Parts: sequence; C-alpha cells; structure tokens
Amino acid sequence: MKHLLHIDTSGDIGYVALAADGQIICSEQNNETRNHASTINLMIERVLAGSQVSFKDLAGVVVCAGPGSYTGLRIGMATAKGLCYALDIPLFLDNKLTLLAFQAYKKFGSKFAHYIAILPARENEYFLSIHDNNFTNTYDANHIMGSELDSLLSGKENMCIISNQLPPLTAEKYAENLYVAHETEIDKVIWGFYSFEQYKCNKTVNLSTSEPFYLKQVYTHK
Repeated sequence: MKHLLHIDTSGDIGYVALAADGQIICSEQNNETRNHASTINLMIERVLAGSQVSFKDLAGVVVCAGPGSYTGLRIGMATAKGLCYALDIPLFLDNKLTLLAFQAYKKFGSKFAHYIAILPARENEYFLSIHDNNFTNTYDANHIMGSELDSLLSGKENMCIISNQLPPLTAEKYAENLYVAHETEIDKVIWGFYSFEQYKCNKTVNLSTSEPFYLKQVYTHK
C-alpha cells in the first residue's frame, strides 16, 4: 500500500491529508486563517498518528503548489521539500487550476467541450487554464489580464467554467455557451485519486529546482 501525504497551504485554510492507494484515510483542516507556519507540522504529525502511519511509511509528498498566497505556497513547499530530502522520497506538485478542472471533468465527463478553471488574482486579473473533453491541456495555467479573457473564450462553445468570480459582463456575453460551476475548493477525495495516478505515472519534480506555481511576477518595493 502506498501512502501519500497531501499538503495545501495555498489559501487561507491549511489542509493536510494522508491517502492510501488514492483513498483519503485521515485529514485535518486548520481554520485559523493563514496561520500555516505554526500549524503545518503539528497537523502532519496528528494526521500520521491518526492513521497509525509513520514517516518512514510515506511513499511521497503531494503539494497543491498554487496559484495562491505567496507566503502560504512557500511554507507548504518548504515543509514538503524538507520531508522529501529527509526521507528520500519523491515530491509531486499539483496545480490548483488543474485540480479544479479535473474534478469538474470527473463529474461531467465529455458533456462539455472545454473545462476552464478561473481564479481571481487581483482586480481585473485572473489565473486561468483550459482543458478539453479528453482532459488534454489546451491552454497552460497562466496569469492573464481581464482584457485577455474575452479573446481566450471567443469562439469556444459548450464551456464549463469553474470560477466564483467570473466578470458579470463575460458571463452575460457567453451565457448560451457556458455552464458556471462555483466550486472553487479542491475536492479532497478526487485530489487523492488524481495524485495517486500521478504517482503511478512517476510524475515527480526535481527537489532542488522545483518552485510553487506563482504564475505571476513577485513585486518587491524598496
């Protein structure tokens, strides 16, 4: 049995889970908003203890690597890398946009021609990715301006858009060609299944060079 530890610190709420052969067997959620640094290691210890699984039993660590909070992403990534280095196990990075699109795809199958995950970045800025009804990525996860959204959607019919902040004018313009799913939280059961498929296909990342999916430039002020 292969045990994969899952870590998500990309948003306000922290999440840790243990999956066995793709099935979530124990999980914990931190409801203290953006308090990841002081809680993540304790959550991991409790999840492992609750599953009666030790660190040496882990086959890999899976991280939801963004897009999301810069600080949260760094905390999750640093924690995962530390475990992987110490235990000599592989690291797997999942993109939140891909996970959101995949859970809609698992629900609807080939019903829609396009599965488009959209998350707000800042005002009039978005993170977006597009998959077809074979779940082939047709537009890589990227950061776009609101002015680019129409050109990316133009000409596409039968769309399933996964978003909770789709611009009203855009929703109105494409109303006849889209279904909007407002589920923008990761379905943890489906994540467990998805990451196990990644594990079986050996889709690991390089520990020394891997980074979170920031998708947009980090700006600093002097």
